[in-house]
Amino acid sequence: MGTGNHSQVRRIVISGYYGFSNSGDEAVLRSILLALEEEGRAQGVKIQPIVLSADPAWTSKMYGVESVRRMHPADLLRALRSSDGLISGGGSLLQDATSAKTIPYYTGVMKLAQLLGKPTFAYSQGIGPVNRRWMDPLIRGVMKRSSYVSVRDAESAALLGRIGVPAERIDVVPDPVMGLPLPAGSHKTARRITPAGQAAGALRAEEPPLIGVSLRRWRSDGADLARAAEALTALSKRLPVRLRFLPFHTPSDTETSEQVMERLRGRLGSGSTAELAAPGDDPQQMLLEVSRCDALFGMRLHALIYAAGQMVPMLGLSYDPKIDQFLNRLGLKAIGTTDWLDAEVFAEAACSLLADKAGWQAEHKAAIDLLKQQSQKPAQQIVHLLRHHISR
Repeated sequence: MGTGNHSQVRRIVISGYYGFSNSGDEAVLRSILLALEEEGRAQGVKIQPIVLSADPAWTSKMYGVESVRRMHPADLLRALRSSDGLISGGGSLLQDATSAKTIPYYTGVMKLAQLLGKPTFAYSQGIGPVNRRWMDPLIRGVMKRSSYVSVRDAESAALLGRIGVPAERIDVVPDPVMGLPLPAGSHKTARRITPAGQAAGALRAEEPPLIGVSLRRWRSDGADLARAAEALTALSKRLPVRLRFLPFHTPSDTETSEQVMERLRGRLGSGSTAELAAPGDDPQQMLLEVSRCDALFGMRLHALIYAAGQMVPMLGLSYDPKIDQFLNRLGLKAIGTTDWLDAEVFAEAACSLLADKAGWQAEHKAAIDLLKQQSQKPAQQIVHLLRHHISR
């Protein structure tokens, strides 16, 4: 039961991929901070976060929290010693697809906290892929010693089980971003910007539908982006559309978007346009951008999660199992992969979504509402355990 005031204070270090200008990961952090604040208020606890960041000054300014250098041993040790516990997550932290250094770093931070006698909590993590078997003991050791373990999909839980983490110790919960609200005072029907950059006013019935596009570089030969451009071209020739490119990770996604837009130049159907969004660094502003779309075509996981949270019909392009795993929770399948995408199949599917947006929303509302509700569970458990750990 909430007390209405904060009778206890808990300092919690948060470890993740923060301070790297990635809207998806920053949305994870914003969601965790908001959930901890809300649950702390409900349980009569004041949560004081200390975020490990690649850019502590930016993180402190953006979120109004204490932040320290994530790769500076003295800062890390000082933060952990002054804390009541460590949250690791969320996001895809324990995987070796991007680097062999990722798992040793994040498990190392957890191990250090445990050596200092601090409780550790895994917050809605995406586990895997783990291709190097020597990583397994690193993951197993810190997870078995954690006070609470939650993962964002059943596949992550199964992988932890194969590594040797008991299934009964693992909660399967949604990505925390499912609980992210729009910025205070914002409206989905706010003014849009025309390709020329002038205020367009409220959307008129005759304006083309707005399609959010979130692409990332993946294949070295660029064939996946070429196919995406062909698919968008095919859609534009079936009906006029406004393609609004949404760079979730700057500057790389901005460069990728500009390359695809160049491929579209002079090829779009009559009445169709392409433009690049620049919502800035605040993840909730990107969420607002997505909320204004009539449909979304995305590679980035958090672009799809943003769309789900705002009931925007989506078509996912899979480059990683985490895309398929999230879509599966909504009863959806990817429209294609980085190895295959049929332009006409995509165009037909997009037209169907646009023709019956309300039908898509009605079909998936129950699943989305459940994910939103469940996304708060890790914060509830962690605040409860922090109270118990300190008070016992």
